[in-house]
Amino acid sequence: MGTMCLSEPQAGSSLGDIGTRAEPAADGSYRLTGAKMWISGGEHDLAENIVHLVLARLPDAPPGVKGISLFIVPKYRVNDDGSLGARNDVQLAGVNHKLGQRGIVNTFLKFGENGDCHAELVGAPHRGLAQMFHMMNEARIGVGVGAVMLGVAGYRHSRDYARERRQGRHPDQKDPASPPVPLVEHADVRRMLLQQKAYVEGALGLAMYAATLVDAQAQDPDEGRRRDANRLLELLTPVLKAWSAEWCVKANDLAIQVLGGYGYTREYPVEQYWRDNRLNPIHEGANGIQALDLLGRKALMDNGAAFKLLLHEIAATAAEAGRETELAEHAAALAHFAALAARTTAGLGGAMAGGELRVALANAPRYLKLVGHLTVAWTWLKQAQAALRITPRNDVERDFIAGKLAACRWFFVHELPTVEHDAALLAALDRCALDTRPEWL
Repeated sequence: MGTMCLSEPQAGSSLGDIGTRAEPAADGSYRLTGAKMWISGGEHDLAENIVHLVLARLPDAPPGVKGISLFIVPKYRVNDDGSLGARNDVQLAGVNHKLGQRGIVNTFLKFGENGDCHAELVGAPHRGLAQMFHMMNEARIGVGVGAVMLGVAGYRHSRDYARERRQGRHPDQKDPASPPVPLVEHADVRRMLLQQKAYVEGALGLAMYAATLVDAQAQDPDEGRRRDANRLLELLTPVLKAWSAEWCVKANDLAIQVLGGYGYTREYPVEQYWRDNRLNPIHEGANGIQALDLLGRKALMDNGAAFKLLLHEIAATAAEAGRETELAEHAAALAHFAALAARTTAGLGGAMAGGELRVALANAPRYLKLVGHLTVAWTWLKQAQAALRITPRNDVERDFIAGKLAACRWFFVHELPTVEHDAALLAALDRCALDTRPEWL
């Protein structure tokens, strides 16, 4: 069959596919009609065949998302012997011209314009959305990791630039004949670099932890540990996707700022990192949808079992780190904010059970930020613990350890305390967004 590519559905595709229809054919396959938007890799010449996964409704489908089925739709039909046959009735209707991520085409496709779009049903009828989520959840982890990598790239480039570029002098250096200092010598530039490091390496720690959960849920010989790993991964997937996407884009923004005017030009790559990363808060479930999923489902499912498990892990780290003099203050702060998160979650759960569903979920993005900051602070404390266990052999390793401890301190001093404000607004069930009328905007 040669090379084959799987097209990737993106934000809006599932909603668009609800309008796509599937009719049974005499040969046991199906014929699809409809359209699909925001499809990465939907049409190109880089592979001999492209296989689309399409959500569509059968004639007897019940209303709502419970009536959606999943279908395989190839660009070229495949013969019984595996060879490629006739071109399927899948047409490229348009190409979306994107802000970033221009290395992969994004398309608008039409199916069955000539009434001959062949498709095969995947699994049971009306179970398409659940089947698609097996792929989507993995893709959401990938989005979070991708956001981290773009954040790391911007951080490292701006750090190296700041070390080499000389401009200005210290505030107390009045002699105009004195040589300019590297940008990294200026406190505000160091602040922007430290802030980037705190965001991207904290998110990277969370991504690496999620990777261990992926392995544990599939491979751990103990059934209980597999169950716990699955629960934690379910809970942390929207956090990894959305928190990393939001705060690593902020890191890319800071990278541009470090370079100044040069950062705003295409002469340096940091503007591309920002453009490419700006998609990640949008696709594979926009960040607002991830927040609704976290608060509306994941944090409270099974009587809050997954969230309680996370708090247990955080408490264990705080207790262990509290025995180290260098980390005792951070450990106490983490324990305090974990308890605050527990009270906040219980309060929101009670409010939703009591009929305040709309106002609670109107504040879901703030809840995701609270849980994200708490979780990233936890990963930073674990990184600081690991750094203190290293016996440095040279200046490079000493600087590595000092850098980890400095970024950990920045996150605990400058970022984690904002959770207090988030919790207060969540406890008050702030109605500002919900009560604002569309005509006021």
